[in-house]
Amino acid sequence: MTRIILSGCSGNMGATVTRIVDSRDDCEIVAGIDARNNGHLSYPVFPSFSECDVAGDVIIDFSLPSLLDSLLDYSKAAGTPAIICTTGYSDEQVSSIKEAAKTMPIFYSGNMSLGINLLISLSKKAASILGGSFDIEIVEKHHNQKVDAPSGTALMLASAISECLDEKPRYEFDRHSKRGKRTRNEIGIHSVRGGTIVGEHDVIFAGQDEVITLSHSAQSKGVFAAGAVNAAIFMKDKNAGLYDMADMISQQ
Repeated sequence: MTRIILSGCSGNMGATVTRIVDSRDDCEIVAGIDARNNGHLSYPVFPSFSECDVAGDVIIDFSLPSLLDSLLDYSKAAGTPAIICTTGYSDEQVSSIKEAAKTMPIFYSGNMSLGINLLISLSKKAASILGGSFDIEIVEKHHNQKVDAPSGTALMLASAISECLDEKPRYEFDRHSKRGKRTRNEIGIHSVRGGTIVGEHDVIFAGQDEVITLSHSAQSKGVFAAGAVNAAIFMKDKNAGLYDMADMISQQ
């Protein structure tokens, strides 16, 4: 039985993770971390990591970027692996995660969906074949409550594609602010926010007289919650290091 501490338990993703865990018999949530407590959860909720006195095997974090330092401090002090699912981190915060992983086990991914990680793999393959002669654009769509743009998944896709190109591309986020032709060595990244869109990502390879589009559409937040719970079980008792979906998939 894997004992989970759920950070961000009172949010929408926290509620979804709770439902997923309740339907399984190989894990349980023993404590939640959230400034809000709706009073309807079956486990104790603490307003901060520093006030949590319940031990867990792993931490699942669906909270806010501003809580990263307290998460890492608690995880290191308690020796508890952390599954970091929050997005919108600055470059400095991502560096902090990577540095912390030198002494503690951390699972970090901008998207916990198995399908998205397949999309990343397919995009890398396409980029290695088409990248020299096709323009590459990424379009991501999310609900109107999402605060960060572009999405962490769009940046994951761009980074993975960049690894397969001979020349490191420049990311173009704000094409409307300038007048000029598209340069060869760039990846356009575009964000759409509206309604209740859970998450859609298109990777467009536009060449001479042909276009190839790779797409993924999440129908519910359950795919991300299920991925996080699977990662939590995978990370129990892991040694220090930085892990991601590729590591988990390779051991299935």
